Amino acid sequence: MQRKSRQLCWVLELCGVLAIAPLGAYANQPDANADGPPLDNQLKGVRLDQNLDAPLPLDAVFRDEHGAEVHLGDYFDGKRPVILTLVYFKCPMLCTLVLNDTLRSIRAMSGLQLGDDFQIVTVSFNPREGPELAAEKKGHYVTEYCRGLHHDRAKVEASWHFLTGEEASIRKLTEAAGFHYRWDVKFQQYAHPSGIIVVTPDGKIARYFFGIGYEPNDLRLTLVEASKNKIGGLVDQFLLGCFHYDPTRGKYSLSILNALKLGGVLILVVMGGMLGVMSRHNRRKRAALAAAGASSYEDSDF
Repeated sequence: MQRKSRQLCWVLELCGVLAIAPLGAYANQPDANADGPPLDNQLKGVRLDQNLDAPLPLDAVFRDEHGAEVHLGDYFDGKRPVILTLVYFKCPMLCTLVLNDTLRSIRAMSGLQLGDDFQIVTVSFNPREGPELAAEKKGHYVTEYCRGLHHDRAKVEASWHFLTGEEASIRKLTEAAGFHYRWDVKFQQYAHPSGIIVVTPDGKIARYFFGIGYEPNDLRLTLVEASKNKIGGLVDQFLLGCFHYDPTRGKYSLSILNALKLGGVLILVVMGGMLGVMSRHNRRKRAALAAAGASSYEDSDF
């Protein structure tokens, strides 16, 4: 009985975290304002702005999980879109939820595969974190992505990048991405928003997904759209015609007008096909009657 009670309490606590996760890291700190200013003041300025179509600073310098100096632009090849996750590796909970749900979503996506169709760039916004932590995180998430699936691990490792950097480069990236956060001296942790950003292959922001709980189908459509149809198939193009992106919710929803337009086009196509079939049938019937009439005429001459 006690075990069931503990399990129920854990579930309720987790539900509470998930419900308010988009507010920032303090959302999972129940006593964060016990001896300090109100929560609203603590989270002042912590937000995720939608800087759609804004270019990322591809010249910003970071270090990869091996400690090598890289530029952000090294991960934009003009072909594959990129999922950008801004986290810090020692975050007590929220950043892990963001990475875990990114992992869950990309594993559940059908038809698109990390490495072949898109890349992920995970950047720590904590300048005190270095390549060792990045390598540890990368090893964990690459292993989890490949677990139970027939993926080329080497290709996955070459497509999910974990970067660290100095304050100037981090600020340059986070400002361009609209990712605003602050360091709390008292609790020695960051207050920050949560979400992921889909970026076009040439480095421009395409879409934001807020909080946690990224629907695989929504993420798939966003990646297809961001790639300018370089990935995905005809079904994806059809769905993109029927659905529109709601920036206030960070999700795709059915567009009635587009659906009606596409429905009308499909009806015209079907009707055109039926008329074509009927026209061919009538031509064959007339030809057969004409041939029968000619045969009867020839027979009457004898």
